[in-house]
Amino acid sequence: MLTIDQIAAKIRTIPDFPEPGIQFKDITPLLKDAEGFASTIEAMAQPWLGQSIDAVVAIEARGYMLGAPLATRLGCGFVPVRKVGKLPFHTYRAEYALEYGTAAIEIHRDAVGLGERVLIIDDVLATGGTLSAAAHLVHQTGGTVAGMGVLMELSFLPGRARLKGFDLRSLIVV
Repeated sequence: MLTIDQIAAKIRTIPDFPEPGIQFKDITPLLKDAEGFASTIEAMAQPWLGQSIDAVVAIEARGYMLGAPLATRLGCGFVPVRKVGKLPFHTYRAEYALEYGTAAIEIHRDAVGLGERVLIIDDVLATGGTLSAAAHLVHQTGGTVAGMGVLMELSFLPGRARLKGFDLRSLIVV
């Protein structure tokens, strides 16, 4: 198993993507490395093992790459949160602000049952808008947010402050 520092070393920074001034965190080298990817999923699962988690809710698209194997590791279901217009059944929608614009996400109305405890997963915590919107969607379905997990937290942005009251775990903080 790799250490957190070894996992972090497999994430590269792409300057000025998708816009000038943004330092994009590219996780594809980490995903390509079998030991690094397995170590990441195991490390992200550790705080939640033995807790009553009914589903992992992950955010399109890079959150899926972490959320699906994490759900398997935790022995629970997987629920996708998608960009608007991509889910084929009745949905709830939430809009939010990004570091460089605005967006909206949706969840199937029947994706989470009343009182079910979910873990929301994404790759990077920046402004907190995406995770906050996902939590709003889970609450609309009648579910409860048991916690949130991200691979990487950008501590120089206000994301954590926006998510006060949630049990938020970040594997890597930069």
